[in-house]
Amino acid sequence: MMVFFWRRLRYFILTLVLLAALQGAALAAPQLSGVRFHSEAARDRVVLDLSEASDYELDKAADGKRVTVVLKGVRAGRSLKQPMVTGKRVKGVRWSASDSEVRVVVSLATACKASIGQLKNPPRLFLDLTDPVAAGTARKPAAGKAAGEAAAAEKTAAAAKAAAATKAAAAAKAAAAALGLPEGTEAVQLAAGLMRFDYHVWQDDGWVTAYFLDVDPAVYRLKVALGGGKIPGLATTSAISDSVNAVAAINASFFNWNGDLIGVTKTNGEVVGTTYIPRSAMGILPNGQAYFGTVTYNGSVTIGGVTQYVGGVDVERGTDSLVIYNRYYGPRTRTNEYGRELTVVNGRVTAIAAGNSAIPADGCVISLHGAAADIYSQVQVGDAVTIDETLGAPWDRATEVVSVGPSLLKDGVIHVTTAAEQLGEIDRHREPRSAIATTTRGTYLLAVVDGRQQSSHGCTLTEWAQLLKAFGAKDALNLDGGGSSELVAGGQVLNSPSDGRERGVGSAIVVLHK
Repeated sequence: MMVFFWRRLRYFILTLVLLAALQGAALAAPQLSGVRFHSEAARDRVVLDLSEASDYELDKAADGKRVTVVLKGVRAGRSLKQPMVTGKRVKGVRWSASDSEVRVVVSLATACKASIGQLKNPPRLFLDLTDPVAAGTARKPAAGKAAGEAAAAEKTAAAAKAAAATKAAAAAKAAAAALGLPEGTEAVQLAAGLMRFDYHVWQDDGWVTAYFLDVDPAVYRLKVALGGGKIPGLATTSAISDSVNAVAAINASFFNWNGDLIGVTKTNGEVVGTTYIPRSAMGILPNGQAYFGTVTYNGSVTIGGVTQYVGGVDVERGTDSLVIYNRYYGPRTRTNEYGRELTVVNGRVTAIAAGNSAIPADGCVISLHGAAADIYSQVQVGDAVTIDETLGAPWDRATEVVSVGPSLLKDGVIHVTTAAEQLGEIDRHREPRSAIATTTRGTYLLAVVDGRQQSSHGCTLTEWAQLLKAFGAKDALNLDGGGSSELVAGGQVLNSPSDGRERGVGSAIVVLHK
């Protein structure tokens, strides 16, 4: 007994030593302690205060409107806060941290030239953002004929680059105007059948910044993808996009902390989330057509002539309830031992257990608790099972369904249904928002508006509906918002999530090549 005690004590001490060592290593790593900002006529400058010098990389977006400073081996200081800055060129600055680096993302109002330098005593980095033409003429020419020629060539190249950027910006504005989009919009063709609209406008009480993807259904299709590929599962929208090699993606469903989806959800023709509250939804029919309306799940199980209603699909089992778990819930039900579970394959009970049953790839598990379990207490292996599930027409034919809400537009008319869907609490303030829509142009529209930051104060749901209509939306569904709002194209996060980093979400709507 004493030997066991000393072994446990030694293990405990070694664990404490290891934790102390890890904590010491974390504290020893360079830290980002502050982010400062200064704006003047010639430039905008972002200053990063560090505890010691560190390696860094400068990553520039192709359109020149986003610059990322990657601080290698650096941790975020405990008192570091998200900066609330804006300037002539800078719309906002946000940082995010992982165990191995800190990323500082600077969003720009116009394409700029970015240069970075390092200072000592105290250690800090500075990022200078200048107008392309000014940047090309700012350097002093070196002495000598060769140096003069090099300087002239560099000046010519910088001027050409600036002219190209100016031409591209003018073309983007002209494209937006040709489509009848609101002033303050730039339209860029990302690929055949895929347009990006960037909207950045100063209103009387602050900036509004929104991003839209206009998707041609003749080239692309929409699909629901799950966080981590299962229920429950959480992953960032960009990770979900990458996991299915999507062209673009937007966050979708409401979800619980563990990744369970809240709302009727269907992927590949199979129900993976339910609710008994009628909610606005979008479905994708087999011909690729999007359908908007209200959907409700109804399900029942019949064994031995006795029928019980389904309490949910791929959700946590409640008291006295019947829940169905299918292959999207993962390998096992993860339920406790206080229930009764019937494994069903090809309409027959193949196994019976108390909990945590294996979920067959070609069947499901009917999980019962309390009164629901008592009703089927005499069921045996081999008994016939009938499962009836319906969402109503045309939802039963839809291959993909996302039920979130409220509705924002119906047939081109603003139609915000917060009261009918018991969602009034999400419309108390201006917030970051996401939406999926179809347009009068016959395209899909994926949209986000940033909020809770100086570069964009967000929208109420009515304001969001009005903005979507201005971009041609005909029917529109509000998606999960707040820190979940995120729009990705080509693996790049287009907007600035309000958490300062990407949030794990339960599902996303992804854009795939046909």
